[in-house]
Amino acid sequence: MTKRAVILAGGKGTRLRPYTVVLPKPLMPIGDYPILEVVIRQLAANGFGHITIAVNHQAELIKAFCGNGSRWNVLLDYSLEHEPLGTMGPLRLISDLPDNFLVMNGDILTDLNFASFYDEHVSTGALFTISSHLRSHKIDYGVLMTGGGFLSDFQEKPTTSYEVSMGIYMASKGIVDYLPATGAFGFDELMRDLLLAQKQIRVKPFDGYWLDIGRPDDYVLAIDEFVSMKNRFIND
Repeated sequence: MTKRAVILAGGKGTRLRPYTVVLPKPLMPIGDYPILEVVIRQLAANGFGHITIAVNHQAELIKAFCGNGSRWNVLLDYSLEHEPLGTMGPLRLISDLPDNFLVMNGDILTDLNFASFYDEHVSTGALFTISSHLRSHKIDYGVLMTGGGFLSDFQEKPTTSYEVSMGIYMASKGIVDYLPATGAFGFDELMRDLLLAQKQIRVKPFDGYWLDIGRPDDYVLAIDEFVSMKNRFIND
């Protein structure tokens, strides 16, 4: 059975302006390829034969570039949002979702093994699985620890680490029951609702390469590193 993936590509890319004034964020180039093509090539190589792209902003440009997916030997179709629906809202427009499917942002550069991520989720019978990554953030200030108006300790420009969502998820079709009938609905809202319903959400840590190119600094870094690491992501 072919694997199914949904790529979220409907955002306006406001964090990446002015780069995204002309092109939608998923078509921003990384080396010789738009990041969306890198993602599609990776999914195809991992056995995802049917990919749906959820589009809204500059949808026609994305459709014109990607076509029906034949050049990558996949079935490619589109789900058009007539209004912004957030990260999870677009799923309610896709009527033929299988029992298990991958959902991911269309601006992710990673060497995650998508096939293994898919298979592990299916084997556990989980409702939802998040791929996570440890991200470090350096604080560019001296941090004061105080008590009673006096300094108790001090750290000069400390680094803090967080386990963050990579924007790549495996979902079972049952999550559709938690999506509202109308309006935007994000990943954060779905997670809160699932937690309130006392549903278990799996988190799968990943220690390989991952960048969300939605931030200018990360986009520039991705451009620099893709050239020297290309074979780590795709094979022509």
